[in-house]
Amino acid sequence: MSPRSTACWPRPRSPRPQRPYQFDNSHAKGASCPRYDVDERNSSEHARAHHSSRARIARRAGAAAVVTRVQTVSCGTLVVNPAGQLLLCHVTNTASWDIPKGMQDPGETELEAAIRELQEEAGIAFAPERFEDLGGFAYRSDKRLHLFRVRAGAELTSLTHLACTSFFPHPVSGEPTPETDAFRWADRRDVARLCWPRMGKLLLTLDW
Repeated sequence: MSPRSTACWPRPRSPRPQRPYQFDNSHAKGASCPRYDVDERNSSEHARAHHSSRARIARRAGAAAVVTRVQTVSCGTLVVNPAGQLLLCHVTNTASWDIPKGMQDPGETELEAAIRELQEEAGIAFAPERFEDLGGFAYRSDKRLHLFRVRAGAELTSLTHLACTSFFPHPVSGEPTPETDAFRWADRRDVARLCWPRMGKLLLTLDW
């Protein structure tokens, strides 16, 4: 039999792969192995990234909620006298004045709401055909305005007969309190000084 067939040649073994992070101390038996402390920076960075991702998702969800929020509609009337002045109502328990306006009730048209609010807050009744539709206006993220204009005549030479018939409970006493408690004519300088800033800015962009 040939030497090739009878000889038993040992096959060389491949070195066993090291385990990850295994310390090879085969050359120094009995020596102490160095201590490896766990670096937690990577884990904390991962946690921060995780929370940051969740925060971004929450912000996006909040933004979507704002976009889909239903807007309420406040309907009001610009009552203008022959001198080009605007009728303002004093908002009770505040330092501000406003035009007669209020929320549109279910089933009401914008015109019907404006007529009702003018009667409730100032005690004024005009025929529907006297209301000029000025259209809708952006006001706040949760509210828009729909405004009308009425050209007043001799019936409003004096304002002493005006009165509010819409009431709310007083915050301290609970007594019925009118929403408005005074009335006046105002020019553009007065509007800028007396009205809520957002409302005043809008009114000054309109043609009286």
